[in-house]
Amino acid sequence: MKSANPYVFIKNCKIEMEHYNKILGGEIKNLQLADEIEMFRGHEGKVLHAELHLGNSIIHFSDVFSDVNQGDHIRISLECESEEEINAVYEQLSNGGYVSVELQETFWGAFHANLTDKNGVGWLLNYHK
Repeated sequence: MKSANPYVFIKNCKIEMEHYNKILGGEIKNLQLADEIEMFRGHEGKVLHAELHLGNSIIHFSDVFSDVNQGDHIRISLECESEEEINAVYEQLSNGGYVSVELQETFWGAFHANLTDKNGVGWLLNYHK
């Protein structure tokens, strides 16, 4: 496993990231807006992905794109080291849980899945080829 980091889904993401950055310090990196991706037309101005780098740690952020239930704002993002690893982790974490995005290749060049395990913990799985 390369890394495990928190992923925060929040309204007004860009403004809120700047708020946390003022409090925590660090650097905002890899800001990608929905405006840049055709399939997100209608969500202009929203953040698809951004990172707040704090020392050796990264907090990932995204705007919410639909209603989010209380407790669903934070997930754990796992960056896997191989296709075999992401497949194994996906199979084990999805067993008895709920898969909201099946494991698949994405437009950003990664294998990716979103799921909630049997204990209610939200996970984002990634493997960049």
